[in-house]
Amino acid sequence: MQGRGERKRLGEHLVEAGIIRPDQLQVALVEQKRTGKKLAEMLRELGFISEEQAKNVLGEVTGHSVVDPNAMLVDPELIRLIPESLARQYLVFPISFDKKRLHVAVADPDDIILLDKIKRAIGNDAIEVVPFIANPDAIRQAIEKYYGFDFVIDHILDELTHDTSAVGGVEIDGTYEHPIVRLVDSILSDAVKKGASDIHIEPEEKFARLRYRIDGVLQEIKVFHKSLFSPVTVRIKILSELDISESRHPQDGRMQLNILGREIFFRVSTLPTIHGENIVLRILDRNKGIVPLDKLGLDKHATSELQLVLARPVGIILVTGPTGSGKTTTLYSILNERNSPEINIMTLEDPVEYPSQLIRQTQINEDIGFTFGSGVRALLRQDPDIILIGEVRDQDTAEMAFRAAMTGHQVLATLHTNSAIGAITRLIDLGVTKTVLAGNIAGILAQRLVRRLCNLCKVPYEPDSMERKLLGIPDSQESIVLYAPKGCPACNGTGYSGRIAVVEILRMNKELDDLVLKEASLSDFMEVAKANGFRPLVESAINRVLSGETSLHEIARVIDLSEQIG
Repeated sequence: MQGRGERKRLGEHLVEAGIIRPDQLQVALVEQKRTGKKLAEMLRELGFISEEQAKNVLGEVTGHSVVDPNAMLVDPELIRLIPESLARQYLVFPISFDKKRLHVAVADPDDIILLDKIKRAIGNDAIEVVPFIANPDAIRQAIEKYYGFDFVIDHILDELTHDTSAVGGVEIDGTYEHPIVRLVDSILSDAVKKGASDIHIEPEEKFARLRYRIDGVLQEIKVFHKSLFSPVTVRIKILSELDISESRHPQDGRMQLNILGREIFFRVSTLPTIHGENIVLRILDRNKGIVPLDKLGLDKHATSELQLVLARPVGIILVTGPTGSGKTTTLYSILNERNSPEINIMTLEDPVEYPSQLIRQTQINEDIGFTFGSGVRALLRQDPDIILIGEVRDQDTAEMAFRAAMTGHQVLATLHTNSAIGAITRLIDLGVTKTVLAGNIAGILAQRLVRRLCNLCKVPYEPDSMERKLLGIPDSQESIVLYAPKGCPACNGTGYSGRIAVVEILRMNKELDDLVLKEASLSDFMEVAKANGFRPLVESAINRVLSGETSLHEIARVIDLSEQIG
């Protein structure tokens, strides 16, 4: 509990900081002793400090983070974890749980007795209870808001089925009493918790379908009656500040929510279809999206080649691949590897997906003529060391990117091509001359993401003749073991858990630059590249299969293996 020493320390801190006067502190201490309330709460009730000051001061004095439990989306499992009686009696509210640590919002983070009671309530001494500071009134409000209401998708759908009045109109207030509000919040929270990258809410003639893209593959989660679709659409539009009266034209919006104790960004897109507006939400979880370079899951050969490419201080580094292949994740992993106060990193993106410290990030706006091309011109006047260009999509952007590289900058960019070598052809198609290309490309990385086999349930088998042919293994070779997915509760029955990157890295050198100038054929270019250590995408993918990390069926889903047969 908060003792005399803590009260004195907090009061003295407030006085020394000039937030309150000594006489105000004396009044607050007398009232605090009479009522038994926390000093910060008493000061706020007396009007001596604001609610925001109370939170900030408590955080500074105690060293604990400050949160607002009402600004977060609830996790149904957490609500069940801490009994309502305990939450109400001791003013505690669960924020997030990562299997090892339970984060809770409390009024007094130094209340050891309360933390022990929470541990006993969850019945697991191995779990660490991490307290966060919150305003007592905010905790009470969160308890009233969340306890007593269901936040499980199935239960809310059942509730709506039996209470048709809740779906009667499209005017939905933001209170949790309304089941549509809880339904949308539960969908968003559930998708984040399951590691989805996209949420699809799709109208059919008589029903709507909810799908998540998890590990690159869409999975159907639920179907619900068409009568719920319109209010769900309205609620999502309100959250992302879209026009709820417009359903004939596509719309794009954004929203930011606190889910499972962290800030999550959503990119929202609506598209009219014959059965209604199709809604897709891209989930941008910065905590998952930005990973250290050595945690990307690249094999040793790719890691070594990438480090050699990055060692070149000037030139263009291109990352290619289709949508959803992890290009942005790779680029930001590279940027964060280089990010430091001594280096000026500037980006042009559409949109900015992962806000980062020290990096100057700019979002282009083509509606006002602020394109990638004009943006690079502006960036060059900002004294950059490293420039990231979200996408090279036209001649102007390509030419400006190479101009930046030629004037002593390291430029990172994405390009939509199927292979690393194909990026050179694509740049020529965009109007970049071969004399500009030669000597100014540091390296090109082409990548795909494949699902990793679940280590708990993958099953071994011996490949047949066709599978051996696809893998380039002769029938005469001794038996080998591959692995196939099976499915278990740990991987939600899919047989896969997480994803790994399959990459090819073309590290440019003088010999390859000469081939660019000579307009060498693809086969000649490939031959010289392989002689210089280039490993094609298909070879990297096959090695992942042979090592038991993924399945042959999975790499065939994202990589063309037809040439292996020929």
